[in-house]
Amino acid sequence: MSTTTSTTLLPEHETTQVLDRTVAARPSLRDTVDQSLAMAWRALKKMRRNPEQWFDVTVQPLLFTAMFAYIFGGAISGSVEDYLPTLITGILAQTALTACMATGIQLREDMDKGVFDRFKSLPIARISPLAGPAIADLVRYGTAATLTILTGLVMGYRPGGGVPGVVAGWLLTIVAGWSLAWIFTFLGTKARSAQAVQGISMMIMFPLTFLSDAFVPVSTLPGWLQHFVQVNPVTLVIDALRDLMNDGQVTANVGWALLGCAVVTAVFLPLSVRSYSRKM
Repeated sequence: MSTTTSTTLLPEHETTQVLDRTVAARPSLRDTVDQSLAMAWRALKKMRRNPEQWFDVTVQPLLFTAMFAYIFGGAISGSVEDYLPTLITGILAQTALTACMATGIQLREDMDKGVFDRFKSLPIARISPLAGPAIADLVRYGTAATLTILTGLVMGYRPGGGVPGVVAGWLLTIVAGWSLAWIFTFLGTKARSAQAVQGISMMIMFPLTFLSDAFVPVSTLPGWLQHFVQVNPVTLVIDALRDLMNDGQVTANVGWALLGCAVVTAVFLPLSVRSYSRKM
């Protein structure tokens, strides 16, 4: 008894379709950008349906600016008006950290709900589900920075850098928030729950914010603590903001702050994508 093996050849047009699907599984740079923007639009629509996601970038800047100004202003600088040039730049950095912390928490929640499982069957770039929300969060950072600056102006803050200095500080806040968000994105891909991401993020945010020159002069701190404050990356951003907004000068602090943002992005963006790809 003999067995006959037959080979079926696909017509040329069907072979072409199979090849097209194979190529489509490897998106080009243009496709990656389009897919990331589509994911960003999805994230923005989700924010619109969940107004509570705007609490940390709307209510918190207003509350902290007013509260810290009237509690610490007289004790540290003698008056609220004299304390505002120090406070506003510190609140900008704190708000950026708080806003980008929510990125990792939201990512972990989506992964736990199985949202990202749906992306496994789609021929999209692996960075798109991460880059999309990061792009959408630029709106949150801009909103937080705008409200903080406006609150300061209402309370009597008069930046010496004028409009150009304020705009430059506003842009630097957004850049810093976007770069630091990749740290929390990486945590979101590694932690087992959104609660774990939130707990770890708070442990990172509070030391970075309060162990800096955000709210008090470095000279008032103990000597051993001053060494940490001087190498704190948040201090670099705050000093750069003060040079831009209060003095209207582009100093070495601005360069160091931008370099620090670039280093953080270069390290944690690939780590986030790699960790996320393993989950996929």
